[in-house]
Amino acid sequence: MKKYTAVHISEEKTQAIPHKGLVIFILGLLSAIGPFSIDMYLPAFEDIAIGLQTTKHVVGYSLSSYFIGISLGQLLYGPLLDRFGRKPMIYTGLIIYVLSSILCIYVQNVEQFIAMRFFQAVGGCVGMVGSRALVRDLFPVKDTAKIFSYLMLVIAISPIIAPTAGGFLASYFGWPSIFMALGLIALVTFIGLYTFVPNGSAPDTEMSLLPKPIIQKFIAVSKVPKFYTYALVSAISSSGLYAYLAASPTIFYDVFDVSKKQYGIIFAIIALGMTCANQTNTFLLRKFSSEQISKVNLFLQITAGAVLAFATYQGWLGLYATIGVIWIYMATQGFVYPNTSALSLTPFRRSAGTASAWMGAIQLGIGAITTALVSTFTKTSAFPMALTILICASLSTLILFTLGRNIRANGPTDL
Repeated sequence: MKKYTAVHISEEKTQAIPHKGLVIFILGLLSAIGPFSIDMYLPAFEDIAIGLQTTKHVVGYSLSSYFIGISLGQLLYGPLLDRFGRKPMIYTGLIIYVLSSILCIYVQNVEQFIAMRFFQAVGGCVGMVGSRALVRDLFPVKDTAKIFSYLMLVIAISPIIAPTAGGFLASYFGWPSIFMALGLIALVTFIGLYTFVPNGSAPDTEMSLLPKPIIQKFIAVSKVPKFYTYALVSAISSSGLYAYLAASPTIFYDVFDVSKKQYGIIFAIIALGMTCANQTNTFLLRKFSSEQISKVNLFLQITAGAVLAFATYQGWLGLYATIGVIWIYMATQGFVYPNTSALSLTPFRRSAGTASAWMGAIQLGIGAITTALVSTFTKTSAFPMALTILICASLSTLILFTLGRNIRANGPTDL
């Protein structure tokens, strides 16, 4: 197998990356492990509840524990990715993920299941941090938003495939087979990463792993206006997506009384909105900036959220209308997330891993709170989810137009 050396950030090195399309696909697969771990087991909530002698409501807390694990894990991996290099730490995280996925099969009660989901998230989240850091390492700044759109395309395909695959596995082989499949996906990603993906930025051997310097570095990253503005916008906006993920089993199974097969189809149709948006985003970036695209789509998010919240409260929306409005909202996510994520990381050179981890921790930390709240209050109506979507869209837009005034059009920092 060909051994790659560290690649520094430059246009010339980027052009020399072999198998560039395959590298982007593998990075997309790496970043999709986290979302796939969510989408694939959602159709099996009822089977898991029956198997562990509990309720779907309690199983829903495994989603919150997963988000907590992702949030905390990213803070751990950020400094480690900078200190020891990208790929060694990604390998470590994937091994933890595979082992935790196997242990999910052998749990005896829902408490153990919730705990194993936490450790599965701690392992899997390295893909989210590592893929973003590698994009920042391997590709020029002007292309990062486009590359993030390609990664998001892979991520967006997962909600189309995962629920259907998860429902099929749960129906024919039992819900534990879902976690066996997840472990196998991580193993394939490990092999692809080892074989084809360059190492990225060289390890920062001078970086200290003592708590004080690490905290100081996180603080330094947090003080960059472009980072904290777009990281917060991305985090709060995407929390509306997590609200939908947490509420969708209850809404479609209990409120609209759909079957497992129908739920998988509905989930795939809605996810298609994000997929279409990601493809469109790559073309729009040829004529418009990431800032312009983000602003327009945040306003569209508010509109979709307001329509969904008001119409749901009034009881005007049936199954198909609900799917339609959520589809529009998910499409806006396909524009906002890749652009705001790319914008938040552009100021950084050496600290791309730390910045990526901090951004991810903010996103998933807020997402964990959102999913816990929505899981608690979504029992007989879609209104709690719809209201959460509206609040998230409104807050993220407000932040962009207030904190965005502090952003200056400067180049990368020394961090």
